[in-house]
Formats: sequence, structure tokens, C-alpha cells
Amino acid sequence: MTGRTFSYQITADRPAQAGLIVLQSEETIEQDFRRLLPPDFECLTSRVPSDDDVTTETLAAMEAHLGAAADLFPTGVRFACTAYACTSGAAQIGPDTVGAILKSHLDTPQSTDPVSALIAACQHLGITRLGLLSPYVATVSNRLRSVLKAAGIDTPVFGSFNESREATVVRIDGPSIIAAATALAEEGGVDALFLSCTNLRTMNVIDALETRLDLPVLSSNLVLAWHMCQLAGIPAARSAPGRLFRQP
Repeated sequence: MTGRTFSYQITADRPAQAGLIVLQSEETIEQDFRRLLPPDFECLTSRVPSDDDVTTETLAAMEAHLGAAADLFPTGVRFACTAYACTSGAAQIGPDTVGAILKSHLDTPQSTDPVSALIAACQHLGITRLGLLSPYVATVSNRLRSVLKAAGIDTPVFGSFNESREATVVRIDGPSIIAAATALAEEGGVDALFLSCTNLRTMNVIDALETRLDLPVLSSNLVLAWHMCQLAGIPAARSAPGRLFRQP
């Protein structure tokens, strides 16, 4: 005996969708994006193999896996934009290379990454001198500084937690981030501060730091979500912290 067969209709309108490739070791950005992206902007995620130990070699190795990670998204989806969510990885591989890989594997008119998003955010806010707080070792951080320098953004004030393991980076607490960022800002000579790394938990310290320092405070996840909204032509979420999302 066969069951009943029902008719159905297809929804005509679909919400805008973004494709986000995150690291295997990532624990933070998906939670942050629930706060940073508006509810009518759907974000689908895929993961790329990554080493828990962050070095220039392990970052560069992700380039070979980005295409396969992109291929894991549902077929037939036309994304409003796509993004690779690794600041140091994008700096090491190169934003142009990352964008070319994503566009060759996905139906998307726009792609970004935290480095491209940071450069766009700095241009939007008129920032040319950036204080940089990184969790990572010098060789990883220096590559990011070089890429920013080539884009016309100096990082005269720099500090790091000098940590290479992602499992530790994700557990650096808010007071530690606030203390380090405050110490960097006190050196002076910068237009804003940038808290680098998508796995660093920064969302709950941005407003407090901006109030304390009277400077724009940017983070990897903040600028990436903002840039994705910009590229997709979608209004930013009202719940996002920081001056960037409030700046017209």
C-alpha cells in the first residue's frame, strides 16, 4: 500500500545568502556572525582543513584546500557574496588569490576576506595609521603588516600575545584583550585599533574600548561582516558593536 502524494508550491522569494569558509580550528566567527549579520541575510558555512599551530607554512598550505572547501556548499546556490574567514591566511596566500579561487568554484559576484575587509573599512573611516594587536608569532604578524603597508595603511604601533596555537587563542579572555589594546593605544600616533584574528573573542570588548580610548576599534569578524553587507547591498545589523557599523 502506497501513501498519499501531496502537491506543493515553491517559494518564489529567497533571502540573500552568503558563503563563508572558516577554518577547521575556528570556534568564534559563526557565533559572532549571528550578532553581526541581519537576520534576513543567510550565511552558509564550509570548513577548510587547518593546523592548530599557526605558522606561515601552515597558513600557506590552506591555499591547496580552498577550492575543495568551496565545493562543499550546496549546488545551485547563487551567493550575494562569499568570504574566506582567516586574517593571517588571507595575508599569507594573498587576497587576490583567495578571491580568484572562490570565484572559480562558486556562483558569486563578490568575494572578500578579513584583510580586504579591513582595507575597505579603513578607507571608509579615513584611517591610515593603525594600531595592531595580534595573537600570533612575529613571522605571521609581519606578513599582515606588509600587506597593509602595500595598501597604504601603516601599523606604527604593534603588539602580540605571541601565541601560535588556535586552541589557546580562542580562550584569551576579554580583560587581557582590553589591557593589551589600551597599552597599545597609549603609545599614540594611530587613528584606530585593529584586533586581528577571527578566532579571537572580541565582540564584547569593542564598545568598552571605543569608550575608553575614543578611537574606532575594529576586529577581524567585525570588518568582515561589515564588508559582506556592503558587497551584498544589505543593511547592517543594528546589534553590531563599534563605530564602523554606525558610520554612514
